[in-house]
Amino acid sequence: MKLKYCVAVCSLLMLSFSPLHSFASSAASDSSKIQWEVERDWKLSAKPLDIVHSLDGKRVFILTENQKVMVYTAKGNLLGEIPVNSGVTAIDIAPRGEKLYLIDQDAKTFTDLSISFFADIDITGSPFVGKVDAPVTIAVFTDFE
Repeated sequence: MKLKYCVAVCSLLMLSFSPLHSFASSAASDSSKIQWEVERDWKLSAKPLDIVHSLDGKRVFILTENQKVMVYTAKGNLLGEIPVNSGVTAIDIAPRGEKLYLIDQDAKTFTDLSISFFADIDITGSPFVGKVDAPVTIAVFTDFE
């Protein structure tokens, strides 16, 4: 009885994995053992020339043919753009994305740009000291756990 039960369970498991196997073989080419799947497809406003992704996975930097580095979130939301010289043909970033490195083949230069990212924090209803319309607000978070 145990043997019949074991064979029945194994058969059911094998049947349940067969659709996965057919997907894997359809996504792989005949001459390769590589499996792939498209996760995102972004439409860009200009032809991309180079791309780099921050190691923390938060930002994507794309150098375009119209002399701009487009900075996106990992989900594809445009954060902003950085104008660059027409001779810039390659980009790279520091591990945390705080610096952008540019190679300009025409000018034969390497440029190191510091980058800062700003975030708006909704402080509506929060206690404050000073003028309500002050140009700068300093937020102190003291309730970290």
